[in-house]
Amino acid sequence: MMRRPTVATVSLGAIQANLAAIRDMLAAGATPAQPGPGVIAVVKANAYGHGAVAVGRALESAGASMLACADIEEGVALRDGGVTIPILVFGALSVSDVDGVFTHRLTPTVSTPGAAVALEKAAARHDVRLACHLKIDTGMNRLGFRHDNLRRTLPAVLASPHLTFDALYTHFATADLPESPFMDEQRSRFEMATAALGAMGLGGLARHAANSAALLRDTRVWYDSVRPGLLLYGIVPPPLSAANLGLCPALSLTSRIVAVKGLRAGEGAGYGLRWTPDEPKSIAIVPAGYADGLDTRAAGRTSVLIRGRRAPIVGSVCMDMITVDVTGRDVSPGDEVVLIGRQDDEEITAREIAAAIGAITWEVLCRLGSRVERTYV
Repeated sequence: MMRRPTVATVSLGAIQANLAAIRDMLAAGATPAQPGPGVIAVVKANAYGHGAVAVGRALESAGASMLACADIEEGVALRDGGVTIPILVFGALSVSDVDGVFTHRLTPTVSTPGAAVALEKAAARHDVRLACHLKIDTGMNRLGFRHDNLRRTLPAVLASPHLTFDALYTHFATADLPESPFMDEQRSRFEMATAALGAMGLGGLARHAANSAALLRDTRVWYDSVRPGLLLYGIVPPPLSAANLGLCPALSLTSRIVAVKGLRAGEGAGYGLRWTPDEPKSIAIVPAGYADGLDTRAAGRTSVLIRGRRAPIVGSVCMDMITVDVTGRDVSPGDEVVLIGRQDDEEITAREIAAAIGAITWEVLCRLGSRVERTYV
């Protein structure tokens, strides 16, 4: 079978080991009377570019208690791919075709009055009582019922005869900003919202709030479950550190040199001829570009690995290829090029690339294009 040279290799074993490391950390202070929290493994956005179905099945076999995705369509794909454990849908549902919730056994989030109405009507039509999670907005101001307005907005929702609520959750806006005090403010608001709901007759719900950054920062927000995303894929959210976790990056992105050519002094390479060295250079052509998910800002800011050494990306990132400076190097067509990952003693990480181009690590991973084949090991 023909195969493009630009390939993402994903280690499912690394993802499973990262899950185990997270669970070990969560269990460190557990007791028989107070066991450690469960893990809701986040696999939205195609498992952060790693491939949702393969990753979801690997996480299920490794003991994740629940998966979480962005919308009904992602949940349906996971079910069709063979995932059997509960799947939480984060996204807004008021304008969605919600039948997939019932046909594929998904757990929806009620985060707006419209979502409650849509799900209530659908559940009545299917003649079932639908288990949901309830989202509280504690200050991020996206989805969720305002923490300080629950007595006005929730009575009608809680009176829905075909909806039940298994869990309550929120989302932290500044978990990856240790200098901001707002995460603790949100924690306090979530605690008060929990008490308010208890006074309204909705007590004893399971709770979850902590994404990867939050679970590293504050054990008080672990509650009944945590929701790691980036940590599962072996990356610590910047600027935090967690060397003691022993995580392993799960994804590498590689290609191969297809041509090597010389430039004379003053000649340029790529669209716009943005790179015009004043001395002779050698460049290698690599068939990976922005259609594969590379960022156009990478030129002049990031490097690749060839034969265990860094080679800077120069010129421009084109739709289908890049050029790299290999002046004075012994390289040949067919040589492996590492865009993300390790080669010999050198490594280029998604976190490093994000810092170099002024992006975030999540974006670097999630932008990997659909035409990049994922190979699983």
